[in-house]
Amino acid sequence: MSYEYWTYLSKHETYLSKHDQENSEDSILLRHFHADISGDKDTKNSTRADFLKKRKEKKPLSSIKATDIFRYPEKPLLPSWLAIKVDFELKRPWYSKDDRVFHILENPLRKEHLFDVPYIPATTWKGLLRWSCRMQSGLRQHLEKYNGKLEGWKDPDWIVDLFGNEKGEEEHFNQGVLAFYPTWFDQIGYEVINPHDRSKRAGTQPVYYEVVPAGASGTLFLLYAPFPGMTVKSEQKTALRNLFLAIEVLLTHYGISAKRTSGWGTAQIKQWYISTKSRMSSGDLTNALSQLETLLSGEK
Repeated sequence: MSYEYWTYLSKHETYLSKHDQENSEDSILLRHFHADISGDKDTKNSTRADFLKKRKEKKPLSSIKATDIFRYPEKPLLPSWLAIKVDFELKRPWYSKDDRVFHILENPLRKEHLFDVPYIPATTWKGLLRWSCRMQSGLRQHLEKYNGKLEGWKDPDWIVDLFGNEKGEEEHFNQGVLAFYPTWFDQIGYEVINPHDRSKRAGTQPVYYEVVPAGASGTLFLLYAPFPGMTVKSEQKTALRNLFLAIEVLLTHYGISAKRTSGWGTAQIKQWYISTKSRMSSGDLTNALSQLETLLSGEK
């Protein structure tokens, strides 16, 4: 594992002295982890500053496009399927903490392990959208009534149809008809939060966050894929309308980032695209909702 590798190298004085005067990113990381082990706070702070300077000078990720890593389906394979694509632009920074154990920053940004670029996993989208749909169905009122507890809440049938049952369901199991895809970003920036001492009213120790900055673009892609032979009923069309409204409020109001209570992760929707195997429509939410009935009715 990577953190074991850095720990191993930082304990070897010969290797450490070799990199003492170098200013490569690897050398900075090595000196930082050695300072971490030895408790040298001054060196830790200076290497963190060197790391941030190095990263800001680094070539941006704009040369790495989402289509170079992962290509969304151009159109659904079956007539009854529906592809939903939403292009958006972040109004506030997006942040999700990475799960790596050692990092030079306290709050590294979540990145895909192979390509090392920021991304929102498909599972995260599923959880966020299920929650947004629940809020559309009265979850807020339920939490207010039961002192913030989820006990006693039952998903409406249309949410179960779209997302499937929660984990642990043993009877009437439903997989759900939505397939989710990851979202990739091509920009990385930094935010600083400086907690203040109440008595001195002065900053104590700046806390750095590695983020996707405001202005970065992303794409939400979903595939509505009813099982073969499954007819699209009026209840399912209502469920899709509710889903569209939940997507809109999630991106523009709730936000899709950690620290959402501070407004992080809100976005402006640039364009909606919905398509079947033979037809496609684009526009704003109003147009997407109006075309939904036409697109689904026209496919057989």
